[in-house]
Parts: sequence; C-alpha cells; structure tokens
Amino acid sequence: MKRMFAAAVAVVALALVPSTRAQLAPGANLAQPPAGAESWVIRSTAGPHGHSWRWATPDGVRWSRESILLRGFVTEIDEQQRFGADGSLQGVTIRGVTPNGDAGESFSVANGRYAYRSPVDHGDGAFSGGYYSSVGGTLDSNIAFVDALMHSPNHTMQLLPSGQAQLVQLTTRQVSNGRETKTLTAYAVIGVGFGPFPVWYDGDRFFAYAGFLSYIKDGWEGVLDDLSAAQNAALASRGAGLVDQVGPRVTQPIVIQDVRLYDSIGRRFREHQSVVVVNGRITAVGSAASVRAPANARMIAGAGKTLVPGLWDSHQHYGSDESGPLLLAQGITSIRDPGNQPAESTERRHRIENGQLLGPLIVPSLLIDGAGENTAQVAVAVHNQQEAIAAVDRAHNEGYFAIKLYGSLDPAWVAPMAAEAHRLGLHVHGHVPHGMRPLDAVRAGYDELTHINFVMMQAMPQDVVDHSNGIARHIGMAEYAPDVNIHSPEFTAYLNELQRRHIAVDPTLVTFELEYVPDSGDISAAYAPFIGTMPPTVERGFRSGGLPPTPQVSRQRMRQAQAALSALVGELYRRRVTIVAGTDGSGLELVRELELYVAAGMTPADALATATIVPSRLFGVSNVAGSITVGKNAEFFLVDGDPSANIGDLRLVELVMRDGRLMQADDLRHAIGISGAPHRVQAH
Repeated sequence: MKRMFAAAVAVVALALVPSTRAQLAPGANLAQPPAGAESWVIRSTAGPHGHSWRWATPDGVRWSRESILLRGFVTEIDEQQRFGADGSLQGVTIRGVTPNGDAGESFSVANGRYAYRSPVDHGDGAFSGGYYSSVGGTLDSNIAFVDALMHSPNHTMQLLPSGQAQLVQLTTRQVSNGRETKTLTAYAVIGVGFGPFPVWYDGDRFFAYAGFLSYIKDGWEGVLDDLSAAQNAALASRGAGLVDQVGPRVTQPIVIQDVRLYDSIGRRFREHQSVVVVNGRITAVGSAASVRAPANARMIAGAGKTLVPGLWDSHQHYGSDESGPLLLAQGITSIRDPGNQPAESTERRHRIENGQLLGPLIVPSLLIDGAGENTAQVAVAVHNQQEAIAAVDRAHNEGYFAIKLYGSLDPAWVAPMAAEAHRLGLHVHGHVPHGMRPLDAVRAGYDELTHINFVMMQAMPQDVVDHSNGIARHIGMAEYAPDVNIHSPEFTAYLNELQRRHIAVDPTLVTFELEYVPDSGDISAAYAPFIGTMPPTVERGFRSGGLPPTPQVSRQRMRQAQAALSALVGELYRRRVTIVAGTDGSGLELVRELELYVAAGMTPADALATATIVPSRLFGVSNVAGSITVGKNAEFFLVDGDPSANIGDLRLVELVMRDGRLMQADDLRHAIGISGAPHRVQAH
C-alpha cells in the first residue's frame, strides 16, 4: 500500500518529467499482458497517463504490468506475486524503472523466515505472519494487500518489516457508465500514511482508486468525479471530529508571558515580550514588564521560548484533510496552493473557512496548462488561446487569487492571458512554457517565477529551454547550471531587469536538494529530524533518494547544481528580490527550505520574513496575517528553542494558534499518526 499512498500525494513533490534526455525504460524486457488481462486506466484531470494490467499464469503465479507516462516521465514495471495454499503472500519480485531509478525489489518466505530487499533498504526476520508492505510495485501490490486485509481477523494485519494496517468500510455508491450499473463500496486503509487511504470495490474485486492520479476500470472513467466526491464526503466526518477534539475555540483571554518574539515587520527578535489575545485577535504586544493580563486570562509561560507568526508555505499543493493537522503541527497557518483539483480543493477550503476542518488559510491559484502528454495532472488543460483566456476568466469567477501557467502552454498565449489576468486583478506566476526563457515570460506579464531552476533557465542551452516541460528542467539543469556565471554581464543584466520589474521568486530550493543530493537509501536533511516519529511506511519513503544519475550527469554534478541554485538564491537575496518560501512538498520540508536560505547568506530573521510577512504582503492578506501585531488575527506558534541562533529550532513547535483555536502540537501530530516532536538539529 506504500506505493499507492505515494501516488496519492505525488503532486506535493516537484514533478519529474523527461523529454529529450532519455530515461532508461526497459519496457521490452518486461512481461507483456496477454489478451484478456484485467486492466485499469491511469488518469488525472489532464487525461490518461497509462495502464495497469494483471493476470495469472497456469503455475499459479500472479503477474502484473504497469506503464505510466506522467507529463513525459516514464514508469515501466512488472511484478510477480506468489501465494501459499492458505492465501498468504510468499514471494514478490518487482522489476523495471521509475522516476527514482531501478525499481528492483524482492520479498520471500522460506524455512520460517522472511527476507526483503528494496531500492531503499533490506532485511530479514522470523516469519510468524504479517504482510510485506512494498516500497514500489504495481497496482496489484495494493490490490493483493487490501484483499488480504478484507480476509484478516478484525480486518487488521501486521506489516512487514514494521507497522500495522486496518481496513474500515466508508460508504457505498451506485454508478453507471451508460451501459451497466454497479453498486460500489469504498473502504479506507488506515496505518499506511497520515490518514485513511480510500479504495473502491465491486463486491470482492478491486474497482478503482480516485485521487490525483486515479486508477479506474476501462470504460468507467466518467464516474471518477462521483467516486471522489462520495469518498471525500465520507471522510469529512473524521476531519470534523478533530476540530473540537484538537482545536476547540478559546473563550478566555490568552497571555503568552515573557517570550522571545520574532518581529517580522522589523525583521528582528525582541526579548522579554508578552502578547495578549482576546477572541482570536491580538490586543496587546509589548515588554513583559508593561503588558497587563486581562482578568481570567490563561497564562502561558514563554521564558526561554520563541513566539513566531504563523508560517507560510507558499508552494503547497494541499492534498487531503490530513494535510491540515500536519501543516499546523509545523507552525504553518497559511499556504498558497499553486494548483489542485478545482472542485475538491474549493470544497476543502470552504470546510476550513466554515470551521468544519482544521487547516490553514489557503490562497489558491488556478493551474492552467496546454493539452498534451506533458500536461500537469491537476491542470485545467486548454487547446487554444480562446480556451486559455476562458480559463483565466474562470479563475476570477471562482475566486482564485492567481493563475499559475505551466510548461506545455503555447508561449504565444502568455501575454494575452497575463493581460486578461491583470485586467481582472489576478496575480500571474508559474513555470515558464517550453521554448520560452524566463525573461520572455516576465516581459509577457509574469509577476512571479516559480522554482529557482526557472530563474536559472535564462542561461540554459536552447535544447533545455525547448524541452523545459520535461526532464530537461531537472537533468538538463543539473548538467549545465554548475557552469553558469551568475555575475556575467548577460546574467547581471537579466537579474537587473527582474529587480527593476519587482518580480517575485518562489525558489522551492529544498525540492532540488531532494532531487540532486541523496542517493537511494539516504535520509535527506529535510526528513532526518522526523525519523523515529512517523508511520513506518512513510519513513521508508523518506529513503527513496533523488533522481538517478545518468551517463551525462553524475551525482557529484547534481550536487554541484544544487550549490549553483543555492548561490542564485543568495544573489537574489543580496539584490532584495522578493522571495517567498515554499516546499512543493508535504510541509515537513519548510524549515529545511529556510535552513538553505541561511546557508545561502540570509540572516535567520530575513529567512523567516520569506515565510511570514513577505508572502502575506505578496498575497494581499498582510492586514490579518504575517506578523504579531495589535489588531491582527492571532496566528502564531510557540517554539521550544531559539531560531534567532538556530533556524532549525522552528521545528520544535509546542503550540499553535489559528482561527481562534489554541492547539497543542503533540495533539495535532498524534491525530495523524506521528508519535512526537522532531529531533533538534544543531546549527552548522
């Protein structure tokens, strides 16, 4: 189930999509599905991305095959599963390639012991039951796992190498494809991630998974929206229950006493401050000696701790109800969602605003892309300029803050789209369409460039620019970025123009560290502080490593590219270009993003500004968020540490206030299966 969980949250990570720079894809060497094999279409809102098949051979081996082209990125794998006479899983063999490289994985049971080897780990032990939770594999890995849960006592099983999973029924739904009607049942798997993982069954046979990247029986693609809405409605009650359990509204005044306070407007830390909150609003901020506590106030000792305005993750594809507690537990009280499934994300945002779901303030962008095989999987896909302009109008009519343009758009459409967006008061940001350089996009109307690699794209060879909606923006960037002189006359003139035009940048530097630095099996610096606190299957995923090296680009070269991108962030900071911190991840990576900014030359106070007051101003909500100021909403968190000396101490969240709710960080963590606070990381 690990692999399907990873697919469900794939859009929180920077999409890895190739083009002319070949990815190894040994499809010809893998098993080919026979005629009559059971099959599922793999698709998103952008269209189909591939197929998954399964079949059995006369010797009782269960085979499956999966072929995915996700915005150009190839996954080609097959899998064998062998079962004992009692139905227990006895062996697994997975072959092929994924975006992370070799998918090879195996599991076997013999002589009372089990052994496994995956791309990220290996081990063995005494076998007394349980089910192997694979790191990779095809859809059929997940089907077999859910089938086993259905037949296990209490629908609960121990996982190998560790963990426990349970299956619960969610809801039923009658659907039709125009030729036949089925009554489907949704179940949720609990224990493989931060929240329930829904699957749909037709009787006792797997039928569909509805998510960012969906699997659906051939001919039934039209029911996916209905299934998604039904499962989300069934899961919503769980989120609603957490609101009062974890975050009841505070009715009495709150006083944070004698605390170190981060003043984001002044970009400095102030010692021995006290803050008063009444009815969710900040009513007093000042020296501990001068601030008076209201009658009947709840007093919270702040000595030795730091009070910080709620953080922004300015690149957070908000993926599920569980994202709320996960983000809040990191002190993230506001996000910019730069692209999501429109209907689902709007419904979730409204539940947060109405107090039915714990979550951050969400500033949304409508993601718009050109139609084609590299179309972003949650984009509104457009085929011509008329449709592109209509999508901009839709963003305005549906209450979006911005449009995010993407890599498969025709560059000729950018200027008219930006003009329409600005006429309607919308912000314009995004990837740069293939064949277009960032300066062209800026001159055509961009207000902000998304990802630091697209800032560096100005200096790339034409072949990389022409295929920047594919892996060229990753592997091509790694190949050439180390040699770019960002102080050359040409690059200096380019940066001067970005500065003169007041262009903002959303670097997501941590995503490139995750891609370029770790080998398979390594724990990235972004996730190391959380090891030992997360569900076991999630922690195994932390070891998946970065992009695999190619004949043209070694791991060392990738690490040099990361250093080059970091240096570019440092140069943007030196020029006082507007920088907003984002992760393009789960939110666990945000403090690491700020650590990288400090390593690139920012002070801790300036790094914190990129995640507090700067995005609040850029996104038009600085009147209510971004600083601890009298009259603003009480959106802040208390840290057991000193981020003025060690920015990494921001991870040590004790309590969070948001929307009039005072929440203990441990309660938020435990609600989604995290056992405790992350470990303290020493400053370098």
